[in-house]
Amino acid sequence: MAQRSAVVASKVGLHARPAAVFVKAVAASGVPVTIAKEGAEPVDAASILGVMTLGAEHGDEVVLTAEGDDAERVLDELVELLSQDLDA
Repeated sequence: MAQRSAVVASKVGLHARPAAVFVKAVAASGVPVTIAKEGAEPVDAASILGVMTLGAEHGDEVVLTAEGDDAERVLDELVELLSQDLDA
């Protein structure tokens, strides 16, 4: 199981458009990924409802976890995605 930490760079956090962009990237990867804020239960990163209810705001650190052959590559790409302002 691979794991990465990332800081949410989108000014509005993982809400609406940024969440949709992130979820779409997770779904396209074909790798099961979870996302969690510190102290919270992980949610399915391919679920728009799960990601939005996470309540990740600008500057929050999240932990991504994935399993599978491409888990390391996928997590690197998702960390890079979260480091951008997806609402710009």
